[in-house]
Amino acid sequence: MSLVRHRLLPSLALFVVLSGCSFITPYKVDVLQGNVVTREQVQALKPGMAREQVRDILGSPLLTSVFHADRWDYVFTLRRQGQEPVLRRVAVFFKDGVLLRHEADELPSEEEFVATLDARRGDGGKPPVLEATEEQLKAFAERNKPLSPPTPSSAASAPATTNFPPIDGAGAAQ
Repeated sequence: MSLVRHRLLPSLALFVVLSGCSFITPYKVDVLQGNVVTREQVQALKPGMAREQVRDILGSPLLTSVFHADRWDYVFTLRRQGQEPVLRRVAVFFKDGVLLRHEADELPSEEEFVATLDARRGDGGKPPVLEATEEQLKAFAERNKPLSPPTPSSAASAPATTNFPPIDGAGAAQ
């Protein structure tokens, strides 16, 4: 009986310790992949635009196919720990090198997209203030004063070099 206790007790303790590890989840980083395309970008697309104009607005497509040369696909995924993955797709169709039409999932505005990235911050997703007060500007100017120019006495002690050889070699033949 004593032998069973000596074997059972350590096994039971090991089981309890290992089962407790299942409650701890490791940190997983946010994974953003693909092209972020916002509602404003898609609204800027107009039929008849050249491929270069579309590329300027949306960026280079994530997917292009040799078999579907007149179709560009933009795919975006965002995976966060504890949240459902976000998947958005935009397909752009061309005919004879100009934009024919586009198809898109429900897209966020630029402001909505930035707010989703800042969702974990404690300030409620408020954008930072981008204007400085007069006091902040004065303090900045005080901290970043330019260095004083060299004094004439230090400039006079340096040798002056004013005799340079000609660049084109014209004076070398003389």
